[in-house]
Amino acid sequence: MRYPEGGGLSAERRAFREGIRLQAGERFAAGERTAVIAKDLRVSVRSVERWRRAWREGGMEALRSAGPANSPTITDGQFAVLEEELGKGPAAHGFEDERWTLARVQTVIRRRLRVSLSVATVWRLLKRHGWSWQAPARRALERDEHAVEVEEGGVVAGKRLAAASGAWIVFEDEAGFSMTPPRARTWGRRGQTPIIRVRGRSRRRTSVAALCCYKPGENSRLIHRPRAHLRLKGARKSFSWKDYRDLLVRAHIQLGGPIVVVWDNLNTHLAAGLKRYEAEHHWLTTVRLPPYAPDLNPVEAVWSLVRRAMANTALDTSDDLDRTLRHELRRIQLRPHLIDGCLTATGLALTPPTPP
Repeated sequence: MRYPEGGGLSAERRAFREGIRLQAGERFAAGERTAVIAKDLRVSVRSVERWRRAWREGGMEALRSAGPANSPTITDGQFAVLEEELGKGPAAHGFEDERWTLARVQTVIRRRLRVSLSVATVWRLLKRHGWSWQAPARRALERDEHAVEVEEGGVVAGKRLAAASGAWIVFEDEAGFSMTPPRARTWGRRGQTPIIRVRGRSRRRTSVAALCCYKPGENSRLIHRPRAHLRLKGARKSFSWKDYRDLLVRAHIQLGGPIVVVWDNLNTHLAAGLKRYEAEHHWLTTVRLPPYAPDLNPVEAVWSLVRRAMANTALDTSDDLDRTLRHELRRIQLRPHLIDGCLTATGLALTPPTPP
């Protein structure tokens, strides 16, 4: 910070400048010329002229320091009120979108607290209280936060059931990948946008269903099943309930124990065939996530890892897409700590059962 006291000169610096002005005042009384005084005191001629006018009007007292500047400040209590107002969102204060900018915060401070601050002061104020410039997370408008808090108990109940029965808790989700890779930032010459060559006419798309498998005392596992979209008329472009059934059977065999599956409310997950299969097999239990709550599914974080690794990748053929997907998913499979990190990102945690 330029000034130690956050907006003005220090006491030592004020005393030093006052001494310079008083020396100039003594030389005014001696009748010395302005240019000579400015050269000897190493200040500008304009400053000496301004001091001379003040000296003529008020004498030596007019050259003394007026003390520290009284810059407007905000107390901790006032900032608590400001945080409450900011928590309501920009739309509640008449702004069109949901972005908080320094100018908008400055406006809220002026309206609500009746204090006028500069944009730089607003920036220092927010930084001092732990605020920073961030990319916001997206949430569906249809999402009911209260319902998520209530229905999240179903996920917790599923974890308790898995722990009590010695089962694996398995989160499932699916995602689609095309030959057009996601874009990421890259270095380039200023004024010249970097170019990435991609297949503009290819409509090849691959869907992947993945399972994140957790059990206290065991290494976390990732099991996945790809499905290439066929270009045939009437061909199915998504997983059927039989595909999900086969994936769960495969997970049961690989994990070697019962599983509790946690997934969303996709209509294929609610198919009568799957429900009937679950009723006929004791090793399978399903738990549904709350509506519009993908942030509770660790597989979403797996997709983020895959897309981040595939960013700016120029895929030439459909085989390149399949090979890249297999490579990235295999890389995650060999690193259980990455799969654990995906669960940590959801805010959920698995705890081993308490012995009786």
